[in-house]
Amino acid sequence: MAVTLAAGAVAGMVAATRWQRTWGTVPAERRAGLPGDSLIPVPRLTATRAITIDAPSERVWPWLVQLGWQRGGFYTFDRVENLFGLGLRSADTINPDWQRLDVGSLVQLADGVALRVAVVDQAKTLVLFGDPSTETATMAHMPQFSFTWAFVLEPDGAGGSRLIVRERYAWTGVALVPLFAAVEWISFVMSYGMLRGIKDRAEGCDDGATRC
Repeated sequence: MAVTLAAGAVAGMVAATRWQRTWGTVPAERRAGLPGDSLIPVPRLTATRAITIDAPSERVWPWLVQLGWQRGGFYTFDRVENLFGLGLRSADTINPDWQRLDVGSLVQLADGVALRVAVVDQAKTLVLFGDPSTETATMAHMPQFSFTWAFVLEPDGAGGSRLIVRERYAWTGVALVPLFAAVEWISFVMSYGMLRGIKDRAEGCDDGATRC
């Protein structure tokens, strides 16, 4: 009986993990190669999540391009993030001063923690990359791992767009395995909030509006 219960619990956890890693996606999106994948060709962990937004990519992009600490925030659960003293407040407006990112620009996640822009394609793709073993990121307060965070906008065929977000992680050794077992669930909760937050903002603005 105990063995059966344990096996059921393990199967349930595996199913739950698969669900949160692929939330909102269809099989084709999970299988598709996305910009930035080549930066970590053999990841230890991948999560691909998506949402349909009833707005064209041109209305979604301004919210994406201003992501970041001391910029537009992350459109997720600010109160949860601020439990860690991040001092975040997600923007409800489009700020013209935050509307440009170039390859090589830094996007801060918190004070002293930043990812570098690896790919930027107007109204289509934004890929952020962190690798503390090279000069591509400033992650002095983070464990030693590589990370890509890709945001891809595609038309949904009905005048709206699909926002696909992919995270890929790589690390060496086993010491970080327990950490990432927890990190990926935290990531799911915050990613869910972010996708919903971007959707609400993009759908709530008229063309050309800077305030919802």
